Amino acid sequence: MEKQSIKQPSKYNFAFLDEGSKREIRRKTLKAVAIPGYQVPFASRELPIGRGWGTGGLQLTLSLIGRGDTVKVIDQGNDDSVNAVSIRKLIEDTSDIATTEDTEEATLIQSRHRVPEEKLKNGQVLVLQVPQPEPLRKVERKEQLTRRLHAEMDYSAIWLTLYESVVKWGSITLGADYPVLVHDRYIMAPSPIPRWDNPKLHQAEHLTLLGAGREKKIYAVPPYTNVVPLQFEDYPFEVESFEGKACCRCGSVHSFLDEVTDGATGQILYQCSDTAFCRKTIERRGSHAASIHA
Repeated sequence: MEKQSIKQPSKYNFAFLDEGSKREIRRKTLKAVAIPGYQVPFASRELPIGRGWGTGGLQLTLSLIGRGDTVKVIDQGNDDSVNAVSIRKLIEDTSDIATTEDTEEATLIQSRHRVPEEKLKNGQVLVLQVPQPEPLRKVERKEQLTRRLHAEMDYSAIWLTLYESVVKWGSITLGADYPVLVHDRYIMAPSPIPRWDNPKLHQAEHLTLLGAGREKKIYAVPPYTNVVPLQFEDYPFEVESFEGKACCRCGSVHSFLDEVTDGATGQILYQCSDTAFCRKTIERRGSHAASIHA
């Protein structure tokens, strides 16, 4: 007689956090959605990963997922990095819900420093891990004063910083974490995503949530919300240029590329930052080539 394996009950509450913590985080998330770009303080919980390694995004994810969800976790576009694998395993072990590397299959995508290349649709939620949520921190160190500046919509200091960059370098030199104006009201730090990803937040179909565990802040960009990078009329916002370059794996010329060095030849190559997008592009081109030969 064959022995049937009996699944042992989880040692943790569903999705690790206690229900009281989840409710508190959900309430703060609702407030963040109601006031686009506004940083809502929350009681950041302790997690089995160090602060600064994605605790804010992870707390949002654990508070929002249900048993019918499918979660994707990426780190700078990579599904297989240590950070992404560790967070995905924690979610799997404490919730037993489905995970995926396919952006289209996921109902919730937790990401560090990238927005997926594939366009997210209505019903999907993007959770971004944020190390520093305050866009005014470079011009004002005191939290009390930055909150007052936001309340009064006094952003002259950050505009002056952009102007000084133009005077000194001839262009706005800010790279990742480029500040944006949300819903014509709050200047927001979009997390250290590259400038390439900023336009993906403007009038997007999906909900974007941003969590900073170390700084204990949650903020959001609801669907169909204006997200406009700060710019001058004569010095407009520009994304990174990859003109003349293509991914060495899939050949894409329409994705954000990482610069890598071939260990054997020392040659500088470029490859897609979004590894899942790269794999799907290779598969599509392979199936297209097969159909032509057939």
